Amino acid sequence: MTSSAVSDANLMFEFLLGGIEINKDNNIVLLDEEMASMRQGRTFLSQINDNIPRNLESMKQMLTTLREQRMPLTHSQFEGLVLSMVYSAHQAWQQEKEEDKEVWGAVLLQLVNTTVHDLRGNYLFTYA
Repeated sequence: MTSSAVSDANLMFEFLLGGIEINKDNNIVLLDEEMASMRQGRTFLSQINDNIPRNLESMKQMLTTLREQRMPLTHSQFEGLVLSMVYSAHQAWQQEKEEDKEVWGAVLLQLVNTTVHDLRGNYLFTYA
């Protein structure tokens, strides 16, 4: 890992630690207004709001595409996967119905499995 990658990860963690919410348009908003106004904060919000699937079908399609790729994820794909995990975890937590929590939790588990497989170098996915 480069120091830049560690710095980026730390900054993303700070953004998430400051709190997020999903507005009525289904966009992620940083609760810390100062961080949201920073160039890096605007870049983060742009990436997560423009490049992260935000419904179950889109998440499942992304997972299928990544599984069929059968090669290491690009840096951008990996970042998208991590941000998708954050979004899915937030959605699972926010759901009122137990069935909806379970569905989002299952997608989260698949995202985690995909991440672990990539980190281990296992590109032939065998899980469902």
